[in-house]
Amino acid sequence: MYRYLRLVVLLAGIFSASLAWGAVTGTSWDQLTKEEQQSLQPFKEQWPSLSPEKQRRLRKNAEKWDRMTPDERKEAQDRFSRWQKMSPEQREVIRKRFSEFRKLPPEEQARIRSRFRWFRTLPPEQREVLREKWHRMTPDERKNMRERLQTMTPEEQKKFLLQ
Repeated sequence: MYRYLRLVVLLAGIFSASLAWGAVTGTSWDQLTKEEQQSLQPFKEQWPSLSPEKQRRLRKNAEKWDRMTPDERKEAQDRFSRWQKMSPEQREVIRKRFSEFRKLPPEEQARIRSRFRWFRTLPPEQREVLREKWHRMTPDERKNMRERLQTMTPEEQKKFLLQ
């Protein structure tokens, strides 16, 4: 009985070590499915040198990509193209804002997403008018605008912004 217990403990240790080793070493290219290899082909040469975390993120994104419709893929390519054209400073500002957004309570995130979806439904001309108004404001005017909008219902906010 004691030998059996030691064997079970030993095998459990080996299994745990192999899982931990996989987390440290990542996934070899040959362990990827054919679909993953096809989606991740641009990364094939550098795959062994990527961190396990980077490999995991790339696999997750490849899975998302495979589930996208052609229109969704086009939109994602456009966003990525805009991202690549940004300066490192612009990218850093966006990363910082996103990090701050993720720290907000879920209700506040939902409110912001809702406003953004509404903004995206506006015709491009109206969006541009709102952007120009915002950019012409001083920091104090922007602060006052935010405070005022927070006291309004969503419908009142829309009417106020579009006047």
